[in-house]
Amino acid sequence: MILVIGRNGQLARALVRRAAARGVAVEVMGRPEIDLMAPGIAAREIAARGPAVVINTAAYTAVDKAEDDAETARRINAEAPEAMARASADVGAAFVQISTDYVFAGDNDGAYVETDAVAPNGVYGATKLEGEQRSLAANARTIVMRTAWVYDASGANFVRTMLRLASTHDELGVVADQRGCPTFADDLADAALSVALKPESFGVYHCAGAGETTWADFAEEIFSHSRARGGPGAAVRKITTAEFPTRAKRPANSRLDCTKLARDYGVVMRPWREALSACMDEIAAGGWRVQ
Repeated sequence: MILVIGRNGQLARALVRRAAARGVAVEVMGRPEIDLMAPGIAAREIAARGPAVVINTAAYTAVDKAEDDAETARRINAEAPEAMARASADVGAAFVQISTDYVFAGDNDGAYVETDAVAPNGVYGATKLEGEQRSLAANARTIVMRTAWVYDASGANFVRTMLRLASTHDELGVVADQRGCPTFADDLADAALSVALKPESFGVYHCAGAGETTWADFAEEIFSHSRARGGPGAAVRKITTAEFPTRAKRPANSRLDCTKLARDYGVVMRPWREALSACMDEIAAGGWRVQ
């Protein structure tokens, strides 16, 4: 049995959908059964259930808020994964920890590979990196999956935010000097399930949509798909990071090289434009409810 930690996040919901589509049995746990501010609770639940694999999708993801709430971020992003990884090891289970591009400074010339130097810019990235390190040390059968720019047809994410803003604005300023690989939650979920079903190689892996773009070009592609389906759209005004200051520094380069995942697990991610089209079909079918 695969145990998924984190019931309400977009990846957890995608894991449930994709597992059902593939006929894979998963159990999902989150609030109120598990409070990640008390990591021992999750560890006890893992010990009681004895799963074959644990996938931890839960995280403190409020990147800007984390700068002023480091203790909470560290408890959820570092201490909780360590406790879960150790509990998984105690029952002989593999542990899959979902991580982030924010472990990198973002100043690489090309796409990051797993062995590139890590240098997080802020609390969120630092605590996620600590979570990676603690998990790997606590369970030799840990698989860290770093991803980036995750979006879904529901929940809070860049795609839905752009569509919501486009319903009330004719023009939107969007950052054009940050590059990355948009990742559809369904594709990330399928990749995590493929790894969890046959966990044979361990360590750090990158898993993101194929290809690259900027936030501004991503927004233009979203609006192109939306208009073609009768949805909202807006003109995109390309701006710099300096014109859109945030509490935490974002990596200018979030591109992740996923060659290792393809080599070891045979998982090849879809081109991001193709995945976005599938997501937009789903949003349109739902009646453009993006508020």
